[in-house]
Amino acid sequence: MPGQGEKRRLKLDLTIAGALFAAGVVVSVISLAQIRAESRMELAQATQPLQGTPPDDQNRTPAESKPGGDRPTTPAPEPARPDSQTQGAATKPALPPAPAEKIAPPIKEK
Repeated sequence: MPGQGEKRRLKLDLTIAGALFAAGVVVSVISLAQIRAESRMELAQATQPLQGTPPDDQNRTPAESKPGGDRPTTPAPEPARPDSQTQGAATKPALPPAPAEKIAPPIKEK
């Protein structure tokens, strides 16, 4: 027959096991709720259905061009060219060389 100390130990072990099990159930429920919420958001952000083909009774001639439309008249921007001062900065090391006492001796081959 188990003694008084063993009963107390068993009760403590069962209490800890029950608490861990309950925590696992809570984490699982929260995770499932989050997964369902994310899948609903994906459904809400779906693209609109494509428009069907226009009916045949519409006029198939293109629209007339109008002078002075929204077309830009300024020349296109040129690609960026780095300055000669900044080109040398890319080749410089980010940190100064390590002092001699911090450099390990060369590895000797066997």
